[in-house]
Amino acid sequence: MKTKKDIVENWLPRYTGTKLEEFGDYILLVNFSGYVVSFAEMHKVEIKGYGKAMQTATADGITIINFGMGSPNAATIIDLLTAIKPKACLFLGKCGGLRSDKNKVGDLILPIAAVRGEGTSDDYLPSEVPALPSFALQKAISTTIRDFGLDYWTGTIYTTNRRVWEHDQEFKDYLRAIRCLAIDMETATLFIAAFYNKLSAGALLLVSDMPMTPEGVKTSKSDSLVTHNYVNKHLEIGIASLKQLINNGLTVKHLHF
Repeated sequence: MKTKKDIVENWLPRYTGTKLEEFGDYILLVNFSGYVVSFAEMHKVEIKGYGKAMQTATADGITIINFGMGSPNAATIIDLLTAIKPKACLFLGKCGGLRSDKNKVGDLILPIAAVRGEGTSDDYLPSEVPALPSFALQKAISTTIRDFGLDYWTGTIYTTNRRVWEHDQEFKDYLRAIRCLAIDMETATLFIAAFYNKLSAGALLLVSDMPMTPEGVKTSKSDSLVTHNYVNKHLEIGIASLKQLINNGLTVKHLHF
């Protein structure tokens, strides 16, 4: 395997247990297996990749992939997806709300940009390159959310490689100073890796905790409540957003830079 093309065409099936020709043209990216299970149950399709690093399910031209947690995994899946060159990649992720005056658990956030605090994206492009989503994809998501009779917040996400930081007052003071709306571990990496690889990527995030206060830090109990109350709607909106593109024959690369 001498080229990147050789590697990704071999590794995407190896990581997912899914043949290249079995992937849909539109990709839902998640980092919790429950989303894949729910997708498979909704569409009555099988889950592939049990025992592999990543699991998938495919229906109606859409493949959902559980790529795991963290920015290195986010970069890996985008690199691997160059093997099939999907028309759009939509990340459905959970995030921590940083602005109790703006959002609460269960809210949806449609990011317009992400701060590259994770380091992984530096392997792709210089740090001065902003992490931005595909405008057309975010527009489709916005329309779909309104069709569901819901609202959303929009703003900048801070992406970090740190998983355990909720005790660190200095870091929390920094997050307040830069006025980001929420924090996660994947969004900036996905945006930059997709831009580098010439793929169209967007994100719709679900606020799963409010970690700036001790009582708002995620626990097993609170996460179970979020999953029970909000995850299916999060997934339904993601599916409907991609179907809007599919059914209307819209391209997410209609803008020229």
